[in-house]
Amino acid sequence: LEELQHEIDGDNQQKIEEEFGDVMFSMINYARFLKVNPEDALERTNKKFIKRFQYLEGKAKELNKSLKDMTLAEMDVYWEEAKKI
Repeated sequence: LEELQHEIDGDNQQKIEEEFGDVMFSMINYARFLKVNPEDALERTNKKFIKRFQYLEGKAKELNKSLKDMTLAEMDVYWEEAKKI
């Protein structure tokens, strides 16, 4: 993570991507030690995100607003509600 932060500070997109890839690779490798299937974990997270985002879209529709017209603070309120469902 320190190497990634160093490249972020240096603002070199190619090096940032390389270090970001290293972080992802390390996390996937760490998953083996935790006996976690990284693909299953990512799939579960994607489904959770989709469910929460759909909740947020529904709330925006109830308010007759588009997401682009909502502030981050407004969206955060509904995102936190969605996390409780």
